[in-house]
Amino acid sequence: MKMKAETLTLVLVNLAGIMERADESVLPAVYKEVGAALHTDPTGLGSLTLFRSIVQSSCYPLAAYLALRHNRAHVIALGAFLWAAATFLVAFSSTFFQVAVSRALNGVGLALVAPAIQSLVADSTDDRNRGMAFGWLQLTSNFGSLIGGLFSVMIAPTTVFGVPGWRISFHIVGIISVIVGTLVYLFANDPHFPNNDTNANNQVPNRTFWSEVKNLVQEAKSVSKISSFQIIVAQGVTGSFPWSALSFAPMWLELTGFSHGKTAFLMALFVVAGSIGGLFGGKMGDILSTRLPNSGRIILAQISSGLAIPLAAILLLGLPNNPSSAIPHGLVLIIMGLCISWNAPATNNPIFAEIVPERSRTSVYAMDRSFESVLSSFAPPAVGILAQHVYGFKPIPEGSSESQEILTDRENAASLAKSLYTAIGIPMALCCLIYSFLYRTYPRDRERARMEALIESEMQHMESDGLAMDREIQSEELFIGDYDGDVADDDDENILLYRQLTFSNLGT
Repeated sequence: MKMKAETLTLVLVNLAGIMERADESVLPAVYKEVGAALHTDPTGLGSLTLFRSIVQSSCYPLAAYLALRHNRAHVIALGAFLWAAATFLVAFSSTFFQVAVSRALNGVGLALVAPAIQSLVADSTDDRNRGMAFGWLQLTSNFGSLIGGLFSVMIAPTTVFGVPGWRISFHIVGIISVIVGTLVYLFANDPHFPNNDTNANNQVPNRTFWSEVKNLVQEAKSVSKISSFQIIVAQGVTGSFPWSALSFAPMWLELTGFSHGKTAFLMALFVVAGSIGGLFGGKMGDILSTRLPNSGRIILAQISSGLAIPLAAILLLGLPNNPSSAIPHGLVLIIMGLCISWNAPATNNPIFAEIVPERSRTSVYAMDRSFESVLSSFAPPAVGILAQHVYGFKPIPEGSSESQEILTDRENAASLAKSLYTAIGIPMALCCLIYSFLYRTYPRDRERARMEALIESEMQHMESDGLAMDREIQSEELFIGDYDGDVADDDDENILLYRQLTFSNLGT
């Protein structure tokens, strides 16, 4: 049975989302090996993510422009090809500078993909099921993180034909990304471009480049003035800071004494729980939005962000700092993943789709990612700085015995845990507080967007009616122009009668 075009597009778009997150998760999963190979400390490792995020954030306006003017499926494919090329460069790099440049270039490709994917999902859903759709998107994306992280951690300590395992993992992710990008380009469809028509009629008319830039800037200004957008971006900056900081979680578990296999398994538990939690949160958001349309989604987000504070304290500060506590670590990671992953699918992404017109959805998602990622990208360096300069993280001295290395690792694990909790607890508390302002602004902004959509729809109806009238008038003029004056008088009467009937029909 042939798969519907819409279903095939959603499958391919989710595949692209999987590979996007897999690509992002490869480097954090092999921080320890990369640090040893490049002789880099935690601050340097964190700065690699910072470089990528800064470039990624600066390229989101380009992503919005391309998604507005071009087939979004093709934009996603282009992003996949770009990040795959940069991933290959990381695998071939032999110095810290080369890795830093490659990761920065990697941000260009990643920036093009996310807004296009999110706007495609938003356009394909309505207020009743949008949260669930974004929950599925989060689930599949987290599956990408699981694959990338688990695979990289497992292959990191191996060597294949003299090539370190961490380099092999980058090669494999790059190859799969090229395959997925090719499939998206060939088979995915953008509903704004039926049958992959690059000159679809419902797209904006051809204008000069600078005219398009001015329009994009004007749209960005109008979106940035929306109060609810400002609030969600503000909470997103604080709320995404802890998730970015968690890139050090595999390194913390390994320093605690867990093997590569156990570390991969524990992180897999967290990612799977977060995926299921996102799906649950999205569904609950849809349910609460029908029963409490002005506050349901906001309440859910505050519960989720509030629970992160005590759960992170138990995980990082309460559990024993030794590898014999794998079961308690796994249990807390599961509960934490289930509870702290609701914000994006249940609240942020659905609300964004409701407070702006449909034509501005790509812009609002691109701007959100730009503002959030550029600031949250400081989380990994902040964790590294706190661990080294505040909580006493120190490198293992050369010539240390095995027992001394183990002792130093345990001390460093405790230092890293404290810095991680600092980067999680404080931002999550601020995130929960900032959500409170949405109770006032969200209902007002949602109704304003609905009125704008209604007015725009009426204007389009008027324009289409006017176009139909013009066509009938033009056909009438052509009919009269065919008259050569040689027919009988009764034909003149017929022509006059025809004109009267035509214009009487236009008036009805």
